[in-house]
Amino acid sequence: MQPIRTYGDPVLKTNATDVTEIDGKIAKLVSDMIETMREAPGVGLAAPQVGVEKRIFVYDIGEGPRTVLNPKLTEFDGEWVYEEGCLSVPGLYWDIVRPNKVHLEGIDMDGNPLSIEGSELLGRVLQHEVDHLDGILLLERLDESQRKQAKKALRKRALKLD
Repeated sequence: MQPIRTYGDPVLKTNATDVTEIDGKIAKLVSDMIETMREAPGVGLAAPQVGVEKRIFVYDIGEGPRTVLNPKLTEFDGEWVYEEGCLSVPGLYWDIVRPNKVHLEGIDMDGNPLSIEGSELLGRVLQHEVDHLDGILLLERLDESQRKQAKKALRKRALKLD
């Protein structure tokens, strides 16, 4: 298990780089990420959330863990509002508007091409994790008023921790 990086950690604002070689190091990272996601508990976890700037994420929406390397979202359709949280912004949730359906392309751990059509929860998880790989944190999906409230709550929480 690995510690999850939280709001304020600069790694969460970086653009992750493509995986160029799938080796034992990547396999170990993915295994650790799945364990970390389960322990959190969460439905998705991107490599930057454990401090690794690689385009990798894992997810499990109840059908067993899946891994995606070098993902790209290629199609979007519809709109869906859903209460969304983030392991890197623990304990806070907001109604977020995102496309309802997406198409994602990437590769699996064997280097084979992946093509995933996702709607509702799966579509949301795919978009949320790709955001992490692009250095976008959930707070950036909020309107200005929500973002101010969120940052205030995070500052208050940080003061309590010190």
